[in-house]
Amino acid sequence: MFAVIRARSAFMVMILAVMIGHVVSPSLTRAQTPINIVVTIPVLKDLVEQVGQSHVQVKSLLSGYENEHTYSPKPTDLIAVRKAKLLFEVGLGLEVWVASLVKNAGSPSLRVVTASQGISLLHDQLDRHHDAHNRKEDDLSDGNPHIWMDPENVAIMVRHITEALIEIDPTHADDYRNNQGTYLRQLNHLQNELSERVGLLTDRRFVAHHPAWPYMAKRFGFDIAATIQIHSGAEPSALQIQSLIDKIRKGRLKVIVSEIQLSQKIPHLLSKETKARVVVLTTLPGGLPGTETYIDMLRYNVLQLANALEN
Repeated sequence: MFAVIRARSAFMVMILAVMIGHVVSPSLTRAQTPINIVVTIPVLKDLVEQVGQSHVQVKSLLSGYENEHTYSPKPTDLIAVRKAKLLFEVGLGLEVWVASLVKNAGSPSLRVVTASQGISLLHDQLDRHHDAHNRKEDDLSDGNPHIWMDPENVAIMVRHITEALIEIDPTHADDYRNNQGTYLRQLNHLQNELSERVGLLTDRRFVAHHPAWPYMAKRFGFDIAATIQIHSGAEPSALQIQSLIDKIRKGRLKVIVSEIQLSQKIPHLLSKETKARVVVLTTLPGGLPGTETYIDMLRYNVLQLANALEN
């Protein structure tokens, strides 16, 4: 008799466990499903993943080899945006193609977060070899958009990312805050390390291919002596190239900084005429081997430039 009762009790416990499993498991599955997020450029992908960790699934529209100014979205980008809960952009006119992409996606629940909010902007300065009359008035309105080249700005961007994730997923707020704190400590340590390295240089001047470097230069004490290409996609004239050659020779400038995302034709021409060394860096994580994360990229860029100036 007691054996029958025990068997029935065990059976009822098993049935109850199955019923509870049916009730609980769907909600657990939903809670564990990563949040779909789209970002415009790889640096934002890395930052969102650093804060979100396993709670997010992030797609970057650019892979690291493209020019962020002239990128043309693909049909797969449209699908990704439709599935996403958040889209992170830099803003400041960097991704001029984003607005139409979001509009075409037609997702009313999508939230677009501009990571540049609250960041102090730098404005590009005209080199003397460029004609100031060719500069449009609105070119200075928003400032230089390459804000992530300064780690202090990245710290602000990370805070925007953390706030956005907490807003749509408050359950994991503590995780997001802890991940943010860990990453910001790593970033601060690297910044101090790189500042010490650059501090050893006696000559910190270089020629920039295009205006991607003012934020990094200001943060670490480099000096941009000239810029080849003020406007994205607009090559300098023969007269401007000759003026650059004269300036490099006269100033004994040793380094020209180009980017893997740009054509190397003019930097190599200048190098041939002046013997200045071309150093190819990247403005986007993943653009060169060893630059898969933002921290990797920042370390690579600063050390490569410092080594070139020293040698």
